[in-house]
Amino acid sequence: MNVLLSIDWDAFSGTRELVFDAPIWGTRDREHDRLDAWHDRVQRRGGQDWSALDSDFPLYPGWEALRAYAGSGPAFVTLSHADAWAWLERHPGLDVLNLDSHHDLASRSGDPTRVRPGNWAGLGLARGLIRTVTTLYPDWHATLPVAEGFDLDRTWTEVRPLLTPDLHGRVHLKRQARPGDGLPDPAQVTSVLLVQSPAWTSPAHDPAFGALARHLTAQPLVPPYPR
Repeated sequence: MNVLLSIDWDAFSGTRELVFDAPIWGTRDREHDRLDAWHDRVQRRGGQDWSALDSDFPLYPGWEALRAYAGSGPAFVTLSHADAWAWLERHPGLDVLNLDSHHDLASRSGDPTRVRPGNWAGLGLARGLIRTVTTLYPDWHATLPVAEGFDLDRTWTEVRPLLTPDLHGRVHLKRQARPGDGLPDPAQVTSVLLVQSPAWTSPAHDPAFGALARHLTAQPLVPPYPR
């Protein structure tokens, strides 16, 4: 069975527990959130460069396993999951595995009919571009109570009312047991989408993100944010 593999960099560029200015607690996706908010975090820690973020915002292991998808069909890199629509339209009607710190199925705020980072997967299901969606949360969510992947039953209870009943059976929430767990066989992957999500990911990890994009020979849908 062929699958589309979506990778949000925030599955790896994450946070520790009880870091209260971490974007995982909630953030918008404005220009300020993508760069200036990270400068503010550096200053609050008394730092001079992005390395001041390392202790609170680590790059978790497991992203290295994604190098195996070089050659697994066309790969794309983009700024935001709001850009995923163009990718879905290239490969309509397939299953999507979304490795992400957020389900991206629906949002309680904003226009529910407009494609945004928080609802692209749910809209893809509703409009027939996606057959099924599996949200695969990273393993480090198991130790972070604020994270969606910490308690899958809790998260499904929150998401379920936001989706029409006909979509419930087409959604699966899972969490990796360990780094690299739960990823599809590269031979089954039709295409890969790598998403920067700069409002949620530390600029200190942009070099690793760029190196992975180059290894996958990913073509830009929307160029990643320069930081």
